[in-house]
Amino acid sequence: MFETLVKLNCYSKNKILKKLAGQLLEKFYCCEIHCTEIDKSVLFAHHARGCTIIAAKICENAVILQNVTIGSNLKFNKIRNEWENAGNPVIGRNVVIADGAKILGPIIIGENSFIAAGAVITKDIPANSIAYGVNQFKPRDVNYDFVFSFHSKMINFEKIIEANNKLIAEFNEKSNADIL
Repeated sequence: MFETLVKLNCYSKNKILKKLAGQLLEKFYCCEIHCTEIDKSVLFAHHARGCTIIAAKICENAVILQNVTIGSNLKFNKIRNEWENAGNPVIGRNVVIADGAKILGPIIIGENSFIAAGAVITKDIPANSIAYGVNQFKPRDVNYDFVFSFHSKMINFEKIIEANNKLIAEFNEKSNADIL
């Protein structure tokens, strides 16, 4: 149902269907998606839960995780009596935006970039970068990807359980040591 609502919300020429789909996305998935242009290959992980996506353009193969905000960063200049910083972000090809990231203003996120969880970005990010913190970025290491959906080889579920059990044992050992 989510994919159908996104298609209607983003691509329908019927204004009534488009509005209804937007309302249902908000009601059932707590997300809002309004883009001047959005490619049909854009993926929303976890049904875009908690996302507010208001972008100028989102290009091919972008991946957006939960609780992401993409929107404006307007300010009103009282001296000039006008709005400044008008416009919304452009998200380049193959960009991954992790949980809770905020991308605000008339900025461009370069292709093949990764926006880290919790990042706050209000300035352009060059292509092939990792953006983190507040407007920090560094070159992306091409030997690593951050989203498993890009690969046909999925991690073995048992390997995740094994890693979790090891971490739980370490936690329990430290907790028991603190009690003694």
